Order: sequence, then C-alpha cells, then structure tokens
Amino acid sequence: MGEFARHDTGDRVETGDRVWITDVGPRDGLQNESTPVSTAAKIALIDALAAAGLSEVEATAFVRSSLVPQLADAADVMTGITRRTGTVYSVLVPNERGLDRAMETSPDKVAIFTAASETFAQRNTNASIDETLVRFAPVFDRCAAAGVPVRAYVSTAVACPYVGPIAPSVVADLVERLLALGPCEIDLGDTIGAARPDDIDALLDAVADIVPLHEVVLHLHDTGGRALGCAERAIERGVRRFDAACGGVGGCPFAPGAPGNLSTSSLVRHCRSIGLETGIDADAVDAAADAIRALLKA
Repeated sequence: MGEFARHDTGDRVETGDRVWITDVGPRDGLQNESTPVSTAAKIALIDALAAAGLSEVEATAFVRSSLVPQLADAADVMTGITRRTGTVYSVLVPNERGLDRAMETSPDKVAIFTAASETFAQRNTNASIDETLVRFAPVFDRCAAAGVPVRAYVSTAVACPYVGPIAPSVVADLVERLLALGPCEIDLGDTIGAARPDDIDALLDAVADIVPLHEVVLHLHDTGGRALGCAERAIERGVRRFDAACGGVGGCPFAPGAPGNLSTSSLVRHCRSIGLETGIDADAVDAAADAIRALLKA
C-alpha cells in the first residue's frame, strides 16, 4: 500500500490526492434487510457499482444462511457478476468453513471480523475475542498461501450497544494482535454510528504508531447523522480509505429506523469539493442506489 507520500505537518498529515472507497452496500447494506432481494438484482447492483468506478465492492458474505438469509445466494452472486478490470471483489467470511465456500468463487480479497467489545463479540459471533482470533489463524495462513489479501474488521471501535464507549487503547491492542496473525488491511468500524469527529481523532491517535493512517480504513455508520463529518476529520488526518454504501443503505440493527452506512455518493462529492479524486461517478452510484432502494420499498 505505498500509494501516498507521507509528510508531517504539525498535528495533520498530508497524503495523496486520491481517496479509495469500498462500496459495502451489496453486503453490509443488504444483510439485515427483511425484504428479499433476488440474486439477479444483487448481481446488477454489483456490476453497476463497478461500472461507476468503484475500486472495490464488497459483494457478499459466506455466512450461515439460517443467520443471514439475505446472503444465502453468495456463491451464485459471485459466479454471476461480470468482473471488471480494476475492481476488487471482496467477500466476508466468519471462519474457515466460510472460507472453504468463498475460495470456490475466487474472491479478490477476504474479510474477517471481530470486535473491540467482548460483549459484542460474544453476542455477534458467539465467541470471545480470543476465540475469534483463533478462528482467523488458518484463514490468514490459507489466504497468504493463495495470494489473497485479508481485510480485518474491528467492530465497535468507538462504542458498543451493550457496554458503551470503547477505549481507543483497547482498539489499538486488538489491531496489534490482528497484525500478528499476518499482513492485513485494518478496517475500524463505528458499528452503531456513535462517533463524533473528536472520537475519530482519539481513535486515529491510538493506532497511528501501529498502522500508517493512509492505510487505515474507516467504516462509518450514519446513525447519529455525523458520518460525513467524521470522514472529513479523518481525511484531515490523512486517512484515504473508507467504506461506504450506495444510497447509504444498511441501517444499524441496534438502532431500528436509523440511517444506514455513510453514503458513497455523498463522500465522493465531498472529496471532489476539496480537491480529492475518487475515480467514481457519483450520479451513476445514485442510479444504482435508486434501483436497489425501489426493490427494498416494493
């Protein structure tokens, strides 16, 4: 990940003029939706996002269909998409069993997920944080052998719906433990959309000595209406990688009715307004979002 020169300028960091966005709408955006979305519609959404210029689309997750029925067609989705040169198609897996299924579809990247909150990890993965790391060890090994990059999500990096605020030092410790398993992309998630810009400052301060900030990914939910403001602060600090979702789809399962993920097109337009390039056509993303939202409202 050597795209950006890093120059210290007081308490801010200047990096390159490019921001990299992963659209997680097809996975994180749809996984909690109760309205069934057809395999064909998911494929069309992923293809449309790739055509809009997304450098990465998180296409689906290889999880138990009984737990996430919306994504039961993960293999069919991955084999049905038209792969576009220049787009990374990533998938989420919870463990080695999920990896077995995922690898049959030749993903470009594999994502795993744990949490900075012990309570959240237990309730969301039915495992302690330590146990999730044990599960991930063979995933890291097999991905390294296959030459497939790994993304490591750290959920509840700011706050947990069960125990409240999470100390940034706890997140930093977990990031170090994940990197000890092998090379990976670190993705810090504000799972319940609780963050304010100052919380993002504190989080970045905690991890800056472990991961260069231009390599950190932020996954922001808009539950409190502050996702774009948090992204702005992170950009000022030198963060250049974000997750977002077309049309802001997703919602927080712990805050029914709340806004969803940070909107891809809103982030693209903000970046353009401050002179940062994304390579993404915001209008094309909006068109893709309108199509999927129409299905969710049907």
